[in-house]
Amino acid sequence: MSQQDQRVALVTGATSGIGLAVARLLASRDHKVFIGARNAENVALTVKQLRDEGLDVDGAALDVRSADGVRSFVQAAVDRFGTVDVLVNNAGRSGGGVTADIDDELWDDVIDTNLNSVFRMTKAVLNTGGMRHKDRGRIINIASTAGKQGVVLGAPYSASKHGVVGFTKALGNELAPTGITVNAVCPGYVETPMAQRVRQGYAAAYNATEEAILEKFQAKIPLGRYSTPEEVAGLVGYLASDTAASITSQALNVCGGLGNF
Repeated sequence: MSQQDQRVALVTGATSGIGLAVARLLASRDHKVFIGARNAENVALTVKQLRDEGLDVDGAALDVRSADGVRSFVQAAVDRFGTVDVLVNNAGRSGGGVTADIDDELWDDVIDTNLNSVFRMTKAVLNTGGMRHKDRGRIINIASTAGKQGVVLGAPYSASKHGVVGFTKALGNELAPTGITVNAVCPGYVETPMAQRVRQGYAAAYNATEEAILEKFQAKIPLGRYSTPEEVAGLVGYLASDTAASITSQALNVCGGLGNF
């Protein structure tokens, strides 16, 4: 693929875990990748790391909770690489606890970070990013198996991810005639920095060790282990490809059999 034909991909929350694996994979498959995350220093370090691997990557600080910040980020990506072909909405946070005790601020921030951001980024990419004027596009939302089933002590997170799945299905059907596909990838337990924080939260809630929580979680997974960020990225890479042109409005699990629905 010539420099001219290279596709442009945006990945949010791309300095660690699944987002980093996705950015690396798409860049290794001839995409020009523009990454965002909240911490500017982490973005700069990640861009340098990926460029040192010979990949065509740039990025900017991004707070997906800010409408103005999202528009500026997408404009910066267009200015740097051109109109957007692939959007991966990966930025997100964990959050939960005993529902009756959850602060309004926590609830609002989880919904804003995980769900409202997906709408904001998607709208900005369709408009500022120029995707709505193309005859091909890929919008891939990182949801969760928690977007299909309830998670104990995870009501805000579960609600936000159910919202992402619903948004994906509605928009996928809406955009289907245009050649833009919209899909959700639903990881189960994936070994990332966020997964570690989640285990710490459950350990505190249940007065148990992190090791005991890890064993309990692994016992629930038919494969008996967490998925890797690279395994999740593999499905994102497929959905971004031309071969996946007839897959849209789907929510596909990468979870070692944890959810079989």
